[in-house]
Order: sequence, then structure tokens, then C-alpha cells
Amino acid sequence: MALPTYASPLEKTWHYAYLAICAAIFFFLIAPIVVVIPLSFNAEPYFTFTDRMLSFDPDGYSLRWYDSLLTFGMARPDAPRDLSWWADAWRNAKWVNAAKSSIIIGFFSTILATVLGTLAALGLSRPEMPYRRAIMAVLISPMIVPIIITATGMFFFYSNPCEPLTWIGLDPQCGRLAGTYLGVILAHATLGIPFVIITVTATLIGFDQSLNRAAASLGANPRTTFFRITMPLILPGVISGALFAFVTSFDEVVAVLFIAGPDQQTIPRQMWNGIREQISPAILAVATLLVIFSIALLTTVEMLRRRSEKLRGLTPG
Repeated sequence: MALPTYASPLEKTWHYAYLAICAAIFFFLIAPIVVVIPLSFNAEPYFTFTDRMLSFDPDGYSLRWYDSLLTFGMARPDAPRDLSWWADAWRNAKWVNAAKSSIIIGFFSTILATVLGTLAALGLSRPEMPYRRAIMAVLISPMIVPIIITATGMFFFYSNPCEPLTWIGLDPQCGRLAGTYLGVILAHATLGIPFVIITVTATLIGFDQSLNRAAASLGANPRTTFFRITMPLILPGVISGALFAFVTSFDEVVAVLFIAGPDQQTIPRQMWNGIREQISPAILAVATLLVIFSIALLTTVEMLRRRSEKLRGLTPG
């Protein structure tokens, strides 16, 4: 906001001090992320800027760590890069397999979290819903409770999911969920549901309920009203919640360490293993790609927010 011409010297001083404080906070938040990007192009296997990088020598920069994302774990990384080479990378490259696992787990956990979170938000948005605040607090608790506690509880529960039923005298036949894709998907959906609930609930606050009553007065049943009236208007909020749930799943490492088996090797877990076993700047290359991916998702969320405000007749801010 521009400073008015009639501002006093004290107001001008505070205005420039405020801008300086905002710039310092922005630098404090963004610097650790931005510094990763040039380091990922380091030609040397170091996590620091070399003399050649600081002098902008072209020999100090390289794409070798991005290339290692494809070759690490391959059977024949030095073979000619034809179709068989790419097939080898698709089957055996560890980072490629980790990316495939992250996408598979993130996709299905996002669908589950979006469906359950949207249904919960629709129920919590109704004024006649009893104990709304208490239920909301329980549903968003995975967002508030430290993840290590949530992951520990899910590990013990998924290791023997039928144990609560044995306490009441039943003896069902249940399999372990820990160490399976289903267990990881359920765990990630549990962590993503609170984001969907909050996002969709915020969208429903500005929803005009008279539209549903008008549709009912014209003979539309509840299912038709939902899919023809409610869903198109809250769709930007639903998609935003789904994106947050996907990012939560794509970024999660603690729950994966507790619940996943050797076959469920996601990108964060592969990065964790790389830090413990073999410190390589390839981790910085992955981090750079994840930063670009996150920026793209945040841009999409902002565009959906503006579209939602336009649909509700608000001025995008």
C-alpha cells in the first residue's frame, strides 16, 4: 500500500520500518529454500558453494545430480540411452520407484481424504448438527497432535487392527495393515482429512443455503441438489483441500517410517535414507524439484481461491 502524501514523519518512519521488517521475515523464511536450488547444480559432491561456483565458472556447475536421480540403482546405467535404458530406469532406479510409490500413495490417500473430509465438512456446516465444536476438534486432531504420537498410535493399531474387537469378546480374522500399501494410504488419508475439512468448511461459510431450498421447492431431490447446485459452487474448495491432502501425503516421512514396509519407499523416505546412508547432493536435486512442484500447487490453490471468490460474488483479494 502506497504511503499517503500527508503522512507525518513518524508515520513515514514506521512505514519504512514495517517494509524492512517484512523483507527480513521474508528473507528468513525463503533463504533456506532458495539456497538449495543453486547447490543442486554443484559439480562437486559437496553441500557448500565451491570457489568455482562463487566465481561463476561454468565448470563449477553440472546436472550430474539430476542425472543420478535416473541412474541410481539401475542395472546398466552406462548403456546407450535408448528404449531399453529408459525401461531399466523405470524398473530399477531407486528415485524413480520412490516417485512412483509417492504418487500412488498420494493419489489414493487424496481421494479417500477428499471424500471423507468433504462429507464431514457438509455435516459440520449444518446448524442442526449437535456437538459440532467437539466433533470438529476430534476430526482435526491429527493436524494438532505431534505427528510422532499419531504415527506411533497408528503403528500399534495397524499392526493388529482387530485387537479392539478382541477386548469385547470377538475373535475376528484380520490381517496386518502395517507394511502394506493399504496401511500407508489409510495413514496418509488420516493426516490429510483435517486439511480437507478446514478448506471445505471455509468454502461452505459463504455458501447461500437458499439455493438448496429453491432447488428443493422446484422438485429436485437431495442427490440432484448436491451434484447440480452445491458441488459446483464448493468445488474450488474441495480441489484446494485435495491439493493440501496430496501435499501432506507427498511430504510425509514420519508415518512412513513407522508403518511402511521395505516396498513402500516414498521420496521423503528415500531422502531420509540418503541422509543416513550416503550423503549425496542428489538429495538437493530432489529438494529443488519438490520446491518447484510445491510452487505449482500453491499457484493452483491461489487460482482456485480467486475463482471461488468470484463464484460467491466476492472481490478477489
